[in-house]
Amino acid sequence: MDTNLVKELQWRGMIHDMMPGTEEQLSKEVTTAYVGIDPTADSLHIGHLVSIMLLKHLQIAGHKPLAVVGGATGMIGDPSFKAAERKLLTADEIQHNVSCIKKQLSKFLDFNDSPTGAEILNNYDWMKDYLFLDFIRDVGKHITVNYMMTKDSVKKRMETGISFTEFSYQLLQGYDFLTLYRTKGCKLQMGGSDQWGNITTGTELIRRMEGGEAFALTCPLITKADGTKFGKTEGGNVWLDPTRTSPYKFYQFWLNCADDDTARYIRIFTLFSKEEIEELERQHAEAPERRILQKALAKDITCRVHSLKDYESAVAASELLFGKGTTEQLQQLDRATILSVFEGVPQFTVAASKLDEGISLIDLAATETTMFASKGEIRRALKENSISVNKEKVAEDYVVTKKDLLNCGSILIQKGKKNYYLVNVE
Repeated sequence: MDTNLVKELQWRGMIHDMMPGTEEQLSKEVTTAYVGIDPTADSLHIGHLVSIMLLKHLQIAGHKPLAVVGGATGMIGDPSFKAAERKLLTADEIQHNVSCIKKQLSKFLDFNDSPTGAEILNNYDWMKDYLFLDFIRDVGKHITVNYMMTKDSVKKRMETGISFTEFSYQLLQGYDFLTLYRTKGCKLQMGGSDQWGNITTGTELIRRMEGGEAFALTCPLITKADGTKFGKTEGGNVWLDPTRTSPYKFYQFWLNCADDDTARYIRIFTLFSKEEIEELERQHAEAPERRILQKALAKDITCRVHSLKDYESAVAASELLFGKGTTEQLQQLDRATILSVFEGVPQFTVAASKLDEGISLIDLAATETTMFASKGEIRRALKENSISVNKEKVAEDYVVTKKDLLNCGSILIQKGKKNYYLVNVE
């Protein structure tokens, strides 16, 4: 068992608050700890990765991680630092989300039968048959309203209003901790800093109902250097599910992080050692334009969330977009990646029959599509040698046939360095 877990998390900037005695608990015995995840969607997003990395480091240090998917609490919604009440999900929606999240968690944690093997639990299992009257008699009497009102997550909602449903959330989360303490010997709960109030309600329940001692550890909420929210793009959250956020866009998110942000992110989201990160930072400082730090971060996290193949496709796609790619690289990309890379690029559809006998590029560009306003315009561009078909320069008399069709079912036409057009053949 590694006794330096707290020191490891500290140099990575992953500790915001910690109850007294937590470090001593982790150093004296194998400790079971948990992180809760509300199944509000059928995929985790990168905001969840901070807590998941806490569990990962915990397991590496020789302790036992539990991931508790909130099938019960997800039916209520956590009010912590939310301006308004969440939309409530149905039981079927939550069950679907839970099954999807379980698959994603298995990419990060080692699930086995050893004393430190990770487990996934669903709090619906111990809440579904608990009658409301029994709950408020057994549990509710141990925590006063005055105590619950002192929590920041509640205080911040008092002006706009908070329903009893959401007000009760911290009691339910506290009961989760109590249940895990009783059934799994769980003595530590971890989470984001916005969860401090909910977590300490659990430690208080354990103290009052069991006479036991339990602990809390939270990590900072991750923001960008400019203060804006981490993990958001113009299209919304950056998800781990490739159907929600393509591996290419996922890779690009990390590749485009600012230097100051990347220096923090690479400590939090990778398993690189302190020495490895400091060496990458040294190389980055010598040639910032090469974005060595961003590339190392983007590669590591894309491979772990998706795969090495997805990472290689994302790199190839990036090179295509910025002028360095080849026809061979284009042929290796599937349709989803092509559409992701060239999102926003003008797209046109032509019938496959047009390519049976071939069609001149001039007719395709100015008659079958509207990528060029006139045949004169495309002729001038061809004479200037500024037109490429599938990344290869073509002459004025070029004829487009089915041999130009990429494996994804499209043809990529490019004018100059930045103007792309995608012709989809059906």
